[in-house]
Amino acid sequence: MNFNHVNYRWDDAHAATLGDDQIALFLYRSNILGADLRITNYGGGNTSCKTIERDPLTGKEVEVMWVKGSGGDIGTLTRKGIAGLYVEKLHQLKNRYRGIEFEDEIVGLQLHCLYDLDSAAPSIDTPLHGLLPFKHIDHLHPDAAIAIAAAKDSRAITQEIWGDKMGWVPWQRPGFDLALQLEKCLAENPSIRGIVLGGHGLFTWGDTSKECYVNSLEVIEQASVFIENRLGKKRPVFGGLRKELSESSQLSESSFRKKQAAAIAPILRGLCSINPQSAIRNPQSPKIGHFTDDERVLEFINSNDLERLAPLGTSCPDHFLRTKIQPLVLQLSPYAQISEIFEISEILTPQFEQYRAEYAAYYDTCKHPNSPAMRDPNPVVILYPGVGMFTFAKDKQTARVAAEFYINAINVMRGAEAISEYTALPRQEAFDIEYWLLEEAKLQRMPKPKPLSGRVALVTGSGGGIGLATANRLAAEGACVVINDVDEQRLAEVKKQLSESSQLSESCFFTTLNVTNSNSVAEAFEAACLAFGGVDIVVNNAGISISKGILEHSIGDWDKLQDILVKGQFLVSQAGVEVMRKQGFGGDIVNIVSKNAVVAGPNNMGYGAAKAAQAHMTRLLAAELGPDKIRVNMVNPDAVIAGSNIWAGGWAEGRAKAYGVTVEELPAYYAKRTLLGEIILPEDIANAVFALVGGLLSKSTGNALNVDGGVAMGFLR
Repeated sequence: MNFNHVNYRWDDAHAATLGDDQIALFLYRSNILGADLRITNYGGGNTSCKTIERDPLTGKEVEVMWVKGSGGDIGTLTRKGIAGLYVEKLHQLKNRYRGIEFEDEIVGLQLHCLYDLDSAAPSIDTPLHGLLPFKHIDHLHPDAAIAIAAAKDSRAITQEIWGDKMGWVPWQRPGFDLALQLEKCLAENPSIRGIVLGGHGLFTWGDTSKECYVNSLEVIEQASVFIENRLGKKRPVFGGLRKELSESSQLSESSFRKKQAAAIAPILRGLCSINPQSAIRNPQSPKIGHFTDDERVLEFINSNDLERLAPLGTSCPDHFLRTKIQPLVLQLSPYAQISEIFEISEILTPQFEQYRAEYAAYYDTCKHPNSPAMRDPNPVVILYPGVGMFTFAKDKQTARVAAEFYINAINVMRGAEAISEYTALPRQEAFDIEYWLLEEAKLQRMPKPKPLSGRVALVTGSGGGIGLATANRLAAEGACVVINDVDEQRLAEVKKQLSESSQLSESCFFTTLNVTNSNSVAEAFEAACLAFGGVDIVVNNAGISISKGILEHSIGDWDKLQDILVKGQFLVSQAGVEVMRKQGFGGDIVNIVSKNAVVAGPNNMGYGAAKAAQAHMTRLLAAELGPDKIRVNMVNPDAVIAGSNIWAGGWAEGRAKAYGVTVEELPAYYAKRTLLGEIILPEDIANAVFALVGGLLSKSTGNALNVDGGVAMGFLR
């Protein structure tokens, strides 16, 4: 089958392996629909099928509907994510329905309709599937269909495209009353193949899973072709490119845009983290950022229609629940010198204040006596004309998904403007969705955030040993982590290892970093700002060890130690402080130093001197950065052998020689000389880093935490 605007993914051979298992076929259909973001976004839409099952109590055959549960995603839907309900009992809900003002009562009653007691929680859309008679149903949010649904004359356009083969119902909040409207539409138009929901999306169906799938794709394709044939015919898309942006070819260069985006991202992140009650930036709940200069975004933000369309907000509830009702459009030249932090902040701060004030006015105007308290009024979507789009949310996935949804909203506006005129939901309707008590209950059920949720850590030398253990620990505690190493092969192996063990997620970003090279350091921090919006935690871990007596110690040895340990710590800390100051809510620098910073060991002059310099730099930075709320502390390990790179290059042989033991005897030798008699592992150092940055020691700076099993000579005095 030929489709130009959607991907046909149905594989008859794979479907044949599923036999007549209708639930398996329904899940297969759901997954391949969800794999195409033009059809529906992450978490958007829902799908269902109906089967005949045997009632466990009566033994009689009954019709059961299987539907995506609340909060699920059709692209990743599994058996655990669906709800199974008696179709007859869903119809019996009509007897209990007291009208639209009592809509929410039905959600609780749906639990009494469950056939499968291991079901996921049924969503608010469940009756929309249950009251329609078809075996297989798709409710999707394709951009093309929503463009038609959000057009000013949506009903007439639906008729123009499909004639009497598609139904249409006006906008209504999802719920039981909308299910009744769908049932009524079908009763009045029994030969239709689907229904367009005004301002919302699309319902399509079929007798088999494949028929339903093909029907959905055909309807979406027809809507897409209709729009495509009209794009740019009436007027240029989005009114064409703004003159001041079209005059510069530089803005077409991705490298320029990304450099500008990396420079401003920490400032935006700081402004997005302001607590409106106290008017200060909140270090306890910073946001994670996402940036894109996707061509669809650039077409919109550089257009003449931006100022008219952006304030209208989005139409589909799935869009604005993740993007807020409208974005913040920055009034800032794309060529602004972002290095002038205070000047840029003076320009942007009033814009954020205005956005928060407008959001508060929206809340106050639309709220009901029982509405939940106003949520965070900071923007989720920030449009920077000439540069790109930023989204900020509680974690990386949520920020990325918000960007995807706003791109969908752009596509909807693009299509609606091409065929008619784009219309957004009235503000009251939008508010009633955003502050729906059922939505609030869902938010209250969300798991409590982890200690480092919303924070970004850059751990140098995290391709193995202490660095990788630290990166893993911080990621496990909720942080986004920039994993890096000077050795590209080592870094690739770590990425492959984490991927194969299913530990790799959006919270990890990989980049090469040579701590002795200022350009490499700057590029790594730029990459971190593009990936996550900024950096809150810097762990200076990259290191090397050389153990030689004074006469054997070359100038090259000395320079190498000073470059990697001292200069590297200086360069990375300097770059980290620049980002943290832009954000304005403090941060943490943790230096992995050594027991050798305070203990004079044999044949260790170069390494010990460099470690002592690292330790004193920690104290000096703690004294300097206190007013910025940037805490600077150190961890002093000793004899961390497992997985450590420092044992390469002759260090183990040098230390064994210094202590008169063999290399094989070193681990036991080191453990034996400690008060606790313990071998120190990379995970022990990682635990110490977390102790310093996890929140319990938020008022401690300039400190050293020994993790050496207890070496009395290393006690700080």
